[in-house]
Amino acid sequence: MFINPRSGGGKAARAGLAERARELGIEAVILAPGQNLAALAADTAAGGADALGMAGGDGSLAVVATAAAEHGIPFVCVPAGTRNHFALDVGVDRHDVTGALDAFTSGVERRIDMAEVNGRLFLNNVSLGIYGDAVRSPAYRDAKVRTLLETAAEVMGPVAKAPALLLADDLGREHRHVAIVLVSNNPYALDYPLARGTRPAIDGGQLGIIVLDAPGDNPLASGRAWGAPDLEVSAPGPVHAGVDGEAVDLDPPLRFAIRSAALRVRISPRHPGASPSARLQLPGHTPRVPKSHEGEQAQ
Repeated sequence: MFINPRSGGGKAARAGLAERARELGIEAVILAPGQNLAALAADTAAGGADALGMAGGDGSLAVVATAAAEHGIPFVCVPAGTRNHFALDVGVDRHDVTGALDAFTSGVERRIDMAEVNGRLFLNNVSLGIYGDAVRSPAYRDAKVRTLLETAAEVMGPVAKAPALLLADDLGREHRHVAIVLVSNNPYALDYPLARGTRPAIDGGQLGIIVLDAPGDNPLASGRAWGAPDLEVSAPGPVHAGVDGEAVDLDPPLRFAIRSAALRVRISPRHPGASPSARLQLPGHTPRVPKSHEGEQAQ
């Protein structure tokens, strides 16, 4: 298990995580500044590790999960970051840091999807565009568009003003002037205000795509959400993006794809094992995420 001692304001140290891990026979590696986590995780996996775990933020989780997926070994999420979005959606109790270690010794295992952009794997989402004054415009008064906006605001990482983006939605309609594009590893729930910003499932084999058009000269900006196995976004130059909360530059075209059942994940048997939006469903009912959600003119 790799531990980022700086994540979450030192949450791992306060919980005595390394000491507890060693008591359970788990090798704990406390990362030092400047260490190459991707190389460490890949070398550890290639060296015969039974499982890989990460105690840190969502960006670090994605790095270690990538190594686990590439070597076909289980991954353990320890919620020692600040927001712990992935932990929430995979069903890890974000308030039980040391309890998450039970996943190594007696965990319940299942397979979940990962997603990729230009070959880079991610667990949560990639955000493009800007959330700021533009999307606070009165043009975003339509209730359905507001739902998309609020959902995106819950989960977006660092964003910056992007060059002109071009993509086509599931209806074949082109979007040339966008304020936000959010592409996630499986769709976010839009029907459940109490669980907005969470995904009912991470094993549905679909990207979740949310697009909010910039107001421009339109009296009402529109928004749309849909699911698809892949997506391509064009741009005239490098695109600033937030990938699982990490700021990166991506060269166009941006090619997104889902990798179904790519990751074996283990979760403590005493943790929920499902996201809040999944737990809102009635027993025996398959969570439903709308295929599309389109803005309508306000009255």
